[in-house]
Amino acid sequence: MNNYDCDILIVGSGPAGATLARYAAAAGLSVLLVDKRQELGAPIQCSGAVSRHALEEVGIPLDEEFILEAIYGFAIYDQSGSATRIDYRQLKGDEYGEGEGKKPLGYVVDRRRFDRYLMTLAERSGAETWLKTEGLGYRTLPDGRCEVSLRNFNRLLSVRCKVLVGADGLQSQVGKWAGLQTHIKITELAGCLQFIVDQVETDGLLEIITGHEWAPGGYAWVFPKGHGYAEIGLGVISTMTDHNAQWHLDKFIQQSFFKDRFRNCRILEIQGGGVPLAAPLRTQYADNLILVGDAARHVNPITGGGIHTALSGAKVAADFLVSHLAGGQQQDFSAAQLKGYQDAWLAAIGNKMWELYHQKTKVFHQEDIPTRDAYLYRTMSDYFDPNSPYKKV
Repeated sequence: MNNYDCDILIVGSGPAGATLARYAAAAGLSVLLVDKRQELGAPIQCSGAVSRHALEEVGIPLDEEFILEAIYGFAIYDQSGSATRIDYRQLKGDEYGEGEGKKPLGYVVDRRRFDRYLMTLAERSGAETWLKTEGLGYRTLPDGRCEVSLRNFNRLLSVRCKVLVGADGLQSQVGKWAGLQTHIKITELAGCLQFIVDQVETDGLLEIITGHEWAPGGYAWVFPKGHGYAEIGLGVISTMTDHNAQWHLDKFIQQSFFKDRFRNCRILEIQGGGVPLAAPLRTQYADNLILVGDAARHVNPITGGGIHTALSGAKVAADFLVSHLAGGQQQDFSAAQLKGYQDAWLAAIGNKMWELYHQKTKVFHQEDIPTRDAYLYRTMSDYFDPNSPYKKV
């Protein structure tokens, strides 16, 4: 078995893992970033919507390499089609728009290109990256470090590091190695499906459709995809319906108040997967180990959005690890010390995410469906309001 040493080993090269790797490597730490996939960003289980602020906050250039479409606001619909429109081109037309000197509110990105771009930034900052590399397990060592077993293609490797970072997605295997409770209740896992379609007009808004009739336990959406394409999708909670996501999506396309708009649409691609609408993990650290991104359930429990929260959480983790691994201080990577990462994350963004989770729980504890629908519509409209305290979550 070959041996390798580094300061930080990151398992998973999605937005969280790659961003943490970039910041840590740029600060002079030795970083190894591995991913079991051979193609980053695949399979796509994400709409790709992200705010401009989220990218700027972590120093990601606004590059046409991964940007598909600019976004200028939101339209939130109730079950019957009544809408709350929040279009920043109208609210703040001197700042937001398509003209010279104006800017968008956010973007829809191509996840394959976006993830590849983030890994490139990490590599150019000094991180070493290995694809087709699977994590097999880890153990702590007497010298305070840990040893991680990997399979790179058909080679078995042993990597010694100070901190292992699990950025390996929902129900993290890395977290399970440390005994962390990474499983998720079926009642909080949305089954999501979206079609990439042609011949559906969009107008630079993220359109969100609430109501049990269309998406029990979740919501439906219509997002611009760029180049004249659109995403039509929804997420449902399986315990709240007798049908799967495909049945509900077909019904939404054929019967909803958008049916005339969808009449000539042609499906070009199908994407889907599970999205957590759950609370963050209560414990996101162990001896020599922390979790970030989806692995720590850094996913907005109201919207299911995970790119912004992954990027923000990765920056918090990087700042903590860079400070903790700085020369001249006692090197202690015990759970008691790494708890400082979770404390910093809670202060920066996590406490707001817990508040959102409690709001979501209140909505779906309403047993009367019309009451629940009205509550969800109001909650989503308030969430996207320009004065919302959660607009950066």
